[in-house]
Amino acid sequence: MCYLIAKNINDVGCVALRTTHGKHLSELKRRIEKKVGYEKIQLVTISRPSAYGEYEPYHFVNSEEEFTVVVENM
Repeated sequence: MCYLIAKNINDVGCVALRTTHGKHLSELKRRIEKKVGYEKIQLVTISRPSAYGEYEPYHFVNSEEEFTVVVENM
């Protein structure tokens, strides 16, 4: 288990999706990066949110679809 984090570099907080490592996660990150670019959105995979206070507060979402929509609107 891991968390995919999306952070707008100009804002406080992030959006987080609980997921698993693997090819599917890599493909999801590539699809999102293709849509939003690399300039203002940072995508990071972390093991546990409590260890990464720099991304707080966390807004947890329940699905990849919700994550994608929220990130596209950041």
